[in-house]
Amino acid sequence: MRAAAILGLGCSQKNLKPFQIDERIDWRSGMPAFADQADVILLFGGDGTVHRHLAQLVKLELPVLVVPAGSGNDFARALGLRRVRDSLAAWRRFHGRQDNVREIDLGVITPRKVAGESPAPHEAPRYFCSVAGVGLDGEVARRANQLPRWLRGHGGYALTLAPLIFRFAPLAMKIVTTDEAGSGTTQSDAPTMLAAFANTSTYGGGMKIAPHARMDDGLLDVCVIGGVDAFKLACMFPTVYFGRHLRIREVKYFQASRLQVETETPLDVYADGEYVCRTPVEVSVAHAALHVLVT
Repeated sequence: MRAAAILGLGCSQKNLKPFQIDERIDWRSGMPAFADQADVILLFGGDGTVHRHLAQLVKLELPVLVVPAGSGNDFARALGLRRVRDSLAAWRRFHGRQDNVREIDLGVITPRKVAGESPAPHEAPRYFCSVAGVGLDGEVARRANQLPRWLRGHGGYALTLAPLIFRFAPLAMKIVTTDEAGSGTTQSDAPTMLAAFANTSTYGGGMKIAPHARMDDGLLDVCVIGGVDAFKLACMFPTVYFGRHLRIREVKYFQASRLQVETETPLDVYADGEYVCRTPVEVSVAHAALHVLVT
């Protein structure tokens, strides 16, 4: 067996050592250029590390084992890999029986043309594994990324969100679901605090923004929080950790395989905690796009 190991920021060969359980395995560092250069890929890092490699991982079509080693590990958590020892158990099972490979969906963000112009080369379609967001979510992600890495992994999202709640104003935003024929249905066209497009149930270090999301159903779960006053938003925030925010009248929740997001002025779009592009965008699903190892 040939294995390629991608070590994220802050990881080293020491992190890889527990996985070197068989001296017959040929280990290679970094992302392989072609699928015949490896049989499986181990990726050490958080959601951002996974995000940055998704395009190549999809192209290679090789099984991927995520080892949670980042400031945010919501994607690994969704796979049942909450700790390094969970990933090690998945690795041992794969090494012995190779019966724990699953196919999961990915989200896709495609910048739409503005005033007849083509998207810039760096704004090509981008995959995401967990959750993409526009509005308050994007501003929180931008500021959280400026925090020290340790703090980001210990409540950085919540710490960043708290002061913004009382300063962030609802934004004009239109969300339209579309079908393959191009027909559209407006799902939301009102002042919006936040719109999240989820492939996994949690983001931001465990916030259950989309409690019903599944990674293999060919759909994104969409959570739209409309215009609410700062006090009500502050009261709503803790409920997101338990998925109880769906009970609140200003929250709309639905599923879609393809949708378009338009805003009055261009807004930042973040996914997996990483900046992607600015609105307008199309958000869709790449069904069964990634092969992953689970416990």
